[in-house]
Amino acid sequence: MERIRCDRAATWRGLQNLFTNAGQTFDLRRAFADDEGRFEAFSQSAPHIFADLSKNLIDRATQQLLFTLARQCGLEQHRAAMFSGAAVNNTEQRAVLHWLLRSPASSADGSDTLAGERAQVHTVLGAMLAYAQSVRADDAITDIVNIGIGGSDLGPQMAVLALDAFVLPGKRFHFVSNVDGHELAAVLQRLRPESTLFLIASKTFTTIETMTNAGSARDWFLREGGSDVGRHFAALTTNVAAAKAFGIHTTFGFWDWVGGRYSVWSAIGLPLAIAIGEQGFREFLAGAHDMDEHFRSAPLELNLPVRLALLDIWYRNFHHFTSRSIAPYHSALRRLPAYLQQLEMESNGKRVDAQGQALRFATAPVLWGEPGTNGQHAFFQMLHQGSDVVPVEFVAVTKPRHALPGHHELLLANVLAQAQALMVGQRDSGGHKNFPGNRPSTFLLLDELTPTTLGALIALQEHRVFVSGSLWGINSFDQWGVELGKVLAKDLQARLQTGDVSGLDGSTAGLLQRLR
Repeated sequence: MERIRCDRAATWRGLQNLFTNAGQTFDLRRAFADDEGRFEAFSQSAPHIFADLSKNLIDRATQQLLFTLARQCGLEQHRAAMFSGAAVNNTEQRAVLHWLLRSPASSADGSDTLAGERAQVHTVLGAMLAYAQSVRADDAITDIVNIGIGGSDLGPQMAVLALDAFVLPGKRFHFVSNVDGHELAAVLQRLRPESTLFLIASKTFTTIETMTNAGSARDWFLREGGSDVGRHFAALTTNVAAAKAFGIHTTFGFWDWVGGRYSVWSAIGLPLAIAIGEQGFREFLAGAHDMDEHFRSAPLELNLPVRLALLDIWYRNFHHFTSRSIAPYHSALRRLPAYLQQLEMESNGKRVDAQGQALRFATAPVLWGEPGTNGQHAFFQMLHQGSDVVPVEFVAVTKPRHALPGHHELLLANVLAQAQALMVGQRDSGGHKNFPGNRPSTFLLLDELTPTTLGALIALQEHRVFVSGSLWGINSFDQWGVELGKVLAKDLQARLQTGDVSGLDGSTAGLLQRLR
């Protein structure tokens, strides 16, 4: 598999010239006036999602050059390598098979090269879903506490909140991730040991934040009269021996080819399986699989993850936009921006390529956002009139799951108005009420927010990140930048006990002494 880094592809210079000659002065209002078919040309349906890309700073010529760039960089071959099980995570010599977690049990053509891995996936899935159903049927368990961090928290938490309308009545879900004891203490004070199930999510069962919280939860459980750790604790881990030493007998594992930020489809999704049940979880997997097949088979020109990623390249490397704002207009998606932050920034926040060579261009933008309409009364002022241009990604849902009259129409009117206002702007000679307009946005529309459509939305974003990382020539599936702080924290934890500041820089030494 040959990959060519985007800045070394023949089309790169052509895109630079196009941006210099036309792209940097592109005007959306003029583009719509000149092209009656612009909406149709820059919008499309993908599995369970409709996307309007027409309010982006791009024309047909630019889009075609970007498709050519993708082909020159070997995107199609890189995509095929991932789906074949090749070790595309080259720094850790691992395959990248999170997509296999939502693939059907049997291969359609009978030539499944990943038959062994697929069988393991469905064995664990079946056991995990059977356990989830037993918890759902146990009326004595009213509270489920997931203790994890990073991908072991953000994915299941986001999904459980997003699918709240499908959650089994009588079960309450809590998520603890921060090692700050205030978070765990606030949850524990609302619980009773006899009615609580703790899920400890850590692949190695050594993650310091997770194991600190797990130990404190077990201490609380025993102190408050709990008597059966084996019944009230389960582990999502591959370290069965460590879990057993902790007192846990129920464990569900996963594999080293599942990165944390891609793990909600695995046993890490147990809280979601308990919340929405076996059928709901299988629908969640099926929606993602539908998007996998779209990404795998659709031509680049009709491939939504590819089109979104190419826009990201265009904005980051030519317009030099430094961030993207996520604005989900559905309160249940309130943790989606945080989830996407980890997905994209941990995957593509790299400054060297897959061979360790320094990059000469920018990679992952900063992702941030809040649900609409709250964001309108917080940071939309900057989006409309600030000095920086920030592309906005709106996510809206056609059909609500409530019956309150007038609310959903007002919500939809707001999301349409914000996208329109960003584009058209407003002239004001006094300046204060002047909106420059011509500010780009993407509009993703779900018919309903269901397990199926949520699965498709998440898979769409996963594949988008793969595409941009592929063109940048980086490895999107390692995260060495997370490790250094962990190592230093262990040293400093001991120093906080002893007061030893030898060898520390002046600032760290001074702060440590003050904290003591």
